[in-house]
Amino acid sequence: MKRKVSVIGAGFVGTMTAQRIVEKNLADVVLLDIVEGLPQGKALDIMQSAPVEGFDRKITGSNDFAETEHSDIVVFTAGFPRTPGMNREELAMKNGGIVKSVVETVARHAPDCIIIMVTNPLDVMTHLAWKTSGFPAKRVMGMGGVLDSARYRAFLAEELNVSAKDIETMVLGSHGDTMVPVDTHTTLKGIPISRLIEKERLDAIIERTKNGGAEIVSLLKSGSAWHAPSSSVIAMVDAILGDSKRILPASAYLTGQYGIEDVHIGVPVKLGASGIEEIYETALSNEELKGLKRSADAVRETFEKLQI
Repeated sequence: MKRKVSVIGAGFVGTMTAQRIVEKNLADVVLLDIVEGLPQGKALDIMQSAPVEGFDRKITGSNDFAETEHSDIVVFTAGFPRTPGMNREELAMKNGGIVKSVVETVARHAPDCIIIMVTNPLDVMTHLAWKTSGFPAKRVMGMGGVLDSARYRAFLAEELNVSAKDIETMVLGSHGDTMVPVDTHTTLKGIPISRLIEKERLDAIIERTKNGGAEIVSLLKSGSAWHAPSSSVIAMVDAILGDSKRILPASAYLTGQYGIEDVHIGVPVKLGASGIEEIYETALSNEELKGLKRSADAVRETFEKLQI
């Protein structure tokens, strides 16, 4: 079956996402950006790697958002990146107008698509995209939980000197400082992580996870992460296009789950061909549940200040 994914934004995250999609032969890709020549040049460069990398999917670049027509998935990476010292509320004000405008256009040209939001602050922008598009909630989601969980697993694996593939965990809540690593469900091949790492050290790893993006921003001095974010998007794209029913943490619209409603926040979801097919309410400790609710409150407060 012919599949099509449109990637909005030809920056580092968008370009890497587009490259990974075609290299894995998941779908044809349209890479879009408002800068004339930028998406065309990057798409051409990626296309010329096909004989070497061995992929057959097509990639094109465009400045015309009408090219999103018939997209199965539209991935939003457009917007301003965080800069050192910038908080998420300031970032929301800068990116809110961009997301609203682009979503309005995409909703006209690709009314049946599934939206995956990557633009930060992720949960706020996901909620804005849902409100703007008028799409069913199951077709609008944010990527953050997959990325945050990957960072946490990477740091834990480094600490224990084991393969990250053998660590199971989920990071819930917002993609930001109020994220909630669920330690009660974090294990190394079934062994609770609390048996393997002292609490003080584990708290430090959790804190590093919460600041995972900011740490990279501070090191780069200009720009933000793109390798791990694009990998996280691909996990979601693959689950949707393959209808694999994978359980992944993603920013989803809650209607009372966990005692939270009318906000997008990171929770475990089942991803399939129709988007979010189910939201799971996993058992949380009292402290974890409080953290999740605080996280939801922070997202709601930031969204209300947007006034868009």
